Amino acid sequence: MDILETSAYDRRQRRNTTCVLFLYLLPFFASCAIYFYLWIPDSAPSLLAAGIKASPILSLVLLVFSYNGGRSLGGVAGGLLLSAGGDCCLIWPELFIHGMACFALAHLLYSITFLSSRYSAASSSFSFFFLYLILWFFGIGMYAYLVPFLRTDPEADVLVPAIGGYMFLIVIMATLAARTRRPLILLGSLVFMASDLTIALTKFNVLDVEYKRHIIMTTYYLAQLMIALGDVKAVLEEDADDIHKWKRS
Repeated sequence: MDILETSAYDRRQRRNTTCVLFLYLLPFFASCAIYFYLWIPDSAPSLLAAGIKASPILSLVLLVFSYNGGRSLGGVAGGLLLSAGGDCCLIWPELFIHGMACFALAHLLYSITFLSSRYSAASSSFSFFFLYLILWFFGIGMYAYLVPFLRTDPEADVLVPAIGGYMFLIVIMATLAARTRRPLILLGSLVFMASDLTIALTKFNVLDVEYKRHIIMTTYYLAQLMIALGDVKAVLEEDADDIHKWKRS
């Protein structure tokens, strides 16, 4: 192929990829619509409510798995699957710690994925080091601010170290997301932090936010969508690079 033919081929491939990706995302948007339409009250936990809440995330698991294959279960798809488990646990208030543990493991898998070869980043500029500092100062500051409120909870002995460990993992995840220099991945991690911050501020009676559940679930689904799409895009770019190298050889 000459340069013009290669360029035209690449454009066709991008259009085809976009169309297929949109079709793969239809179950996600449909399940989100069902969740917000039914809006099962928090006061009525059930297996049905858990399934409806987790279904958008499960659809993203299938999306990532279809593009990345079995290896994704040790990465973003695995993190999404753990997140779906966390969603189910959080339906029942008494399983809050279990749900948080699921999400902590999800952040760990995301972090490992962002260190993989397809996310290899260029050397960090001063602006990115500044962003890393902001993330860590914010995480440490928020934890210090929350601790007095956590100590008033009957399960304070468990919650204080558990919340600290969780915040450590999510800040690591966001830092490594910034390192990838991929906008979708970075924005997804930051929106995820915003969603979790809203949970912490409202659950432990720091703030009384109107429409808190709307804010939490909208930002949460958006964050997971951006992380999933960012991972799919990274794999597609890796495959495209391999094809171009093969053509040049």
